[in-house]
Amino acid sequence: MNIAIVYGGKSSEHEVSLRSASAVVRNIDEKKHNISLFGITKEGRWYLQSKTELDRIKSNPEAILTIKENPDMVVSVVPGGGTEGGFIVLGSSFGAKTIPVDVVFPVLHGTFGEDGTAQGMFEMAGVPYVGGGVMASSVSMDKEKTKQIWMHASLPVVPFVCMRRREYNDEGVRMQIIKNVERDFNFPVFVKPCCAGSSVGATKAKDAVGLLASLKEAFEWDDKVLIEPFIEAREIECSVTGNEVVTAYTPGEIVPSHDFYDYEAKYTDPNGAALLIPAELDDADLRRVRETAIKAYQALDLTGLSRVDFFIDKRSGALYLNEVNTIPGFTSISMFAKMCEASGLHYPQLIETLIKLADERAKSRRQLKTSR
Repeated sequence: MNIAIVYGGKSSEHEVSLRSASAVVRNIDEKKHNISLFGITKEGRWYLQSKTELDRIKSNPEAILTIKENPDMVVSVVPGGGTEGGFIVLGSSFGAKTIPVDVVFPVLHGTFGEDGTAQGMFEMAGVPYVGGGVMASSVSMDKEKTKQIWMHASLPVVPFVCMRRREYNDEGVRMQIIKNVERDFNFPVFVKPCCAGSSVGATKAKDAVGLLASLKEAFEWDDKVLIEPFIEAREIECSVTGNEVVTAYTPGEIVPSHDFYDYEAKYTDPNGAALLIPAELDDADLRRVRETAIKAYQALDLTGLSRVDFFIDKRSGALYLNEVNTIPGFTSISMFAKMCEASGLHYPQLIETLIKLADERAKSRRQLKTSR
């Protein structure tokens, strides 16, 4: 098959995407697939990368993908182009050249990649892609909407308050919400942007003064912010794959060495957290996590893959859903692939599974009517 790996992106997680995509490139089977690399700059421009870049990553286990901005390798998307004409390269010396793509493998974390925007573009182009659809991706990126759907499905979530920018900008409303937080939650509390992803802009506030500072930071990343009470909890994660038939893999546990599992602990500090796979839970709790992960995945109409994150209260043993990542990290220290591997699905097989799921979903959707 012709596979396009798309990476980089106009996102605060651009650098993480480079590392994740590098791992995908190293583990995809070139004997089975023709690989194209589409690098997206921080400004949002798409460039086809050379075969030399592919070979460099394949030959060096420490190498990280780069994005060469060659004006003769600008990638454009053609609505309705399909697998044979959905992507073209524009060059001053040759005009336009099509790039056949049977499946897009987006390794785009955060905004403009994980939030339904890229998925909508792939849908318009008529090209199959790995991961959740437009609605599922968009809703899952929004922590408030995700929690509301899970609550409607009677799934357990941590209590929360959502503040919008218009409320933050109104001093009276802002101070009333802070008073309500002080009344209903005990400090410390967590403050996080609703749609930034992967702990970007997330902070821990120990008092009302700290809460104001945390809100200021969070609103630099999004127009909606969540405030949640701190729970002395164990952090559990579970990988999930599937379309109609869904599989949840061996859960793992994050033991952060930082104050909490922040961006640095997740992606840049190799000693930021201990990763325990399987999580040190009894069989009943392991089963409970996996079953709840599947319910959470299906409640959001997800397809392809996701990593579902949980809290387990250390005192009461209560299980809470935290969030879902529809394009989880694929770096060398990321949990998603490690948890799949613990269940016997090794990285190269995982990639093949995701490509197959993308193709199956596209074939199923092509059977739907679009006119009478």
